[in-house]
Amino acid sequence: MKVFVRLLGVLFLLFTALPGHAATPAAPSALPAPVPGRLTVYFLDVGQGDAALIVSPTGKTVLIDGGPPEAGTRLAARLRELVKGPLDLVILTHPHLDHLGGLPAALKAVGAKRFMDPGFDHPSEAYRALLDFVGREVGQVMTPEPNASAPQTLLTVGLGEGVSLTMLWPRMPQEPFLANTRSDANANSIVAKLTYAKTSFLFTGDSEPPTEEALLQKPLDLTATVLKVAHHGGKHSSTAAFLDRVAPQAAVISCGVGNDYGHPSPEVLGRLGDVHARTFRTDQDGEVMAVSDGATVTLRSSKGAASTVSVSGSQRSGSPVALGPIEPTPAPRSGRAVEKEPEPGGTPKKPKGATTAPAPAPTNTSEETGQSFVSLKGSKVFHRESCSTLKRSKNERTVYTRRSDALRERRPAEDCHP
Repeated sequence: MKVFVRLLGVLFLLFTALPGHAATPAAPSALPAPVPGRLTVYFLDVGQGDAALIVSPTGKTVLIDGGPPEAGTRLAARLRELVKGPLDLVILTHPHLDHLGGLPAALKAVGAKRFMDPGFDHPSEAYRALLDFVGREVGQVMTPEPNASAPQTLLTVGLGEGVSLTMLWPRMPQEPFLANTRSDANANSIVAKLTYAKTSFLFTGDSEPPTEEALLQKPLDLTATVLKVAHHGGKHSSTAAFLDRVAPQAAVISCGVGNDYGHPSPEVLGRLGDVHARTFRTDQDGEVMAVSDGATVTLRSSKGAASTVSVSGSQRSGSPVALGPIEPTPAPRSGRAVEKEPEPGGTPKKPKGATTAPAPAPTNTSEETGQSFVSLKGSKVFHRESCSTLKRSKNERTVYTRRSDALRERRPAEDCHP
């Protein structure tokens, strides 16, 4: 009997060694849960797209982008593992499918309290469907608009324990969207800086050279311990001047294995090497986890050759991101060119201004002002008829001529406080 068992074992080894029958490697172990009392950032592996989850030391959560549609199921499952309760904020950096496609599944899985996007007009049906979904399911919809009473400042979201997320671009309506660029949708990506004591992270969406040029002209502290590389490492972003100013010690590129765009480009990898940034790639390293204690950031990956790396923060604790008043950006010098790397989700459209920042609660009711109140089909909230959220949705709507009637069926939306 023992001889027979041994013989079976030998046959199994011979079989698995034959071509086409190699033993399947074990799946990489998932990275651990957020570290209590630390700032944790997950650069999630969503294939050819972007998605990053921020978990603050106090447990506040921010999801930046949601990857392509095919990543939705995997993203939802990972968020259920990492997030307890609804996300405090979801940010869509720009309306391209490889950044928004997985968001409906993510929002259905864990929910969200607030949603932010640039407010950039785009013809993509997937983007319109997402806005309709967000209008029904998320209480507050906003853009990175600065405080109207202090237009030369930047919008900053506090995440507790001294952690803050500052929106650097865009700044509508104080400054117009960048126009006549290679890709206006990319150029008006939300760019945000996350700071915690001496450490910082810079999230760049798919920003373009005109975006980088506009930021370089402003009195901003762009230095970052960790850089989320723009546009999946595409050659049209991460200019040498921008990387010199950011001076990242580590960089993370989110891209898919064998993607059709050739991301990341050798040019960008070379420029990252010139600034001595330790580079992680989700196509090779899988999910990347970065943990900050305020002084150093430790990065580790779920697979690949990347080892655990610790880098020291160079941010001055408590120093402002804006080093002076933010003035409007001069128009870019470059003219329109044909977009050489078309993104899924539609052709970029000339931008149209939109504002959805919270407005003060009204002192008069519709009975006194003649104002109507509107709710999107299937939504649990109602808005003022002038709310920009409504302007960005083509969904069916219910109109109330009296606020008291709307209150009987729905609750007031947090973005316009009707």
